[in-house]
Amino acid sequence: MKRLAGAKIEWGVETKRRKSMRIFDLLSLLNPKITPSESKVHLATWNGEENPLDVYLAGDFDEWQRWQTRRNFERKFVVSLISLPGADKWLFAGVHISSGAKWVQQSLLHYYNLNEDKNCSKMNGRIVASFSRPGRQSYLNGENWIEQITLSEIFAEPLTIGEFPGFRAVSLTMGELELIVRQSLESWRTALSNVAGVYLISDTASGKLYVGSASGEGGIWQRWSCYAVDGHGRNSELRKILSEHGLERANHFCFSILEIADINASREDVLRRESHWKNVLMTRTHGLNAN
Repeated sequence: MKRLAGAKIEWGVETKRRKSMRIFDLLSLLNPKITPSESKVHLATWNGEENPLDVYLAGDFDEWQRWQTRRNFERKFVVSLISLPGADKWLFAGVHISSGAKWVQQSLLHYYNLNEDKNCSKMNGRIVASFSRPGRQSYLNGENWIEQITLSEIFAEPLTIGEFPGFRAVSLTMGELELIVRQSLESWRTALSNVAGVYLISDTASGKLYVGSASGEGGIWQRWSCYAVDGHGRNSELRKILSEHGLERANHFCFSILEIADINASREDVLRRESHWKNVLMTRTHGLNAN
């Protein structure tokens, strides 16, 4: 995975010393015509079926955003922010110019004619905004929230999923894992399907850990593909969490690898190493392992 360190350019560092820069101030530097009173802020979050961050990383966000259940984009500019894992962080996905919508009877949806503002496109996938979402609202009038939507950081490069980085460097959110599995990204599939091993799932919402293992045909790839499908991989403790808090809670799960083994290693050997890590990390008494 190509991890972006979140390096800040000069003004990003300076805003930490003084008052945080407002996102609309930054956008106005890129295009002076963008004003809060003419802008609708779209807070793109999990809709029960799709994670917009996955859609964005797959390159389909612009088209995905055009389809709306209501006439949500009746202003000139649409400022798109995508929910990121963690508290109150949003990825900037661009400014789009709205020129109306048509009703598509077959889909029972409005289809908006949205054109990307090229003046701002160089910052797509690079800006992270800090903003505490007001309840479940997803479409906000810009002038009402200009002070609250502030700059958190600016990445040196757009957020993306790159080639497999090596086993020691694996650290994936659930959204990233789902995208990798859905697209069957070759470097990831090849690496993970050729090793057995012990892995870690971190629940960032509670801080609790789950240690699991994979052996046999398909290795870690096969096991992690199960999590990508249902969020819990048939694990009772993780299933219980999703049952209590909803499927969206799976977005707080992060995946990493503790150690790898030969794909031909016996299941018993792999389970012994799994038990070792459960003891070391105390996941039976303080984590999410039931046995």
